[in-house]
Amino acid sequence: MDIQNDYFAGGRFELNQPVAAAQNAKRALAYFRKKGLPIFHVQHININTAAPFFIAETEGVNINTLVSPFPGEKIIIKNTPDSFFNTDLLQLLKESAIEQLVICGMMSHMCVDTTVRSAKRLGFEIELLSDACTTRDLLWENAPIPAELIHTTFMAALQNTFADVKRTETFIKSDS
Repeated sequence: MDIQNDYFAGGRFELNQPVAAAQNAKRALAYFRKKGLPIFHVQHININTAAPFFIAETEGVNINTLVSPFPGEKIIIKNTPDSFFNTDLLQLLKESAIEQLVICGMMSHMCVDTTVRSAKRLGFEIELLSDACTTRDLLWENAPIPAELIHTTFMAALQNTFADVKRTETFIKSDS
């Protein structure tokens, strides 16, 4: 979800190590494609034209080429951090009788967290690929918080209660 150009070098909202996360997402996509499993890409497009990034009809809103959708793969357009809110994602998953999700994307503390929690509330079992997600440094009360700490904290918070959090390689090996 949201592996879009604005999060990469030269984009409007660069994240911490987006290429590494996208390369792991690409490995997961290759695994799903090889197995013939359904794939749903999620693309965030801001409807607020004053938003700082993901503006419609800009290069930054496009899904990054490392994880470009193949023909026939669904693209879910969302306008909020929650991939289920005001989208057809839930309907499409139900129509495909999907009960378990493998989630990865950007940003760990925002869209990934929100979507994982919504998916769990909706009854899905979730595997979250920690190394195929990333975030950015934040500032709280004038104190910088490094992206690595934010990411690790959110993965730890989601583990067990909301998702089975694991690395991409572990997921591929355990499911093979």
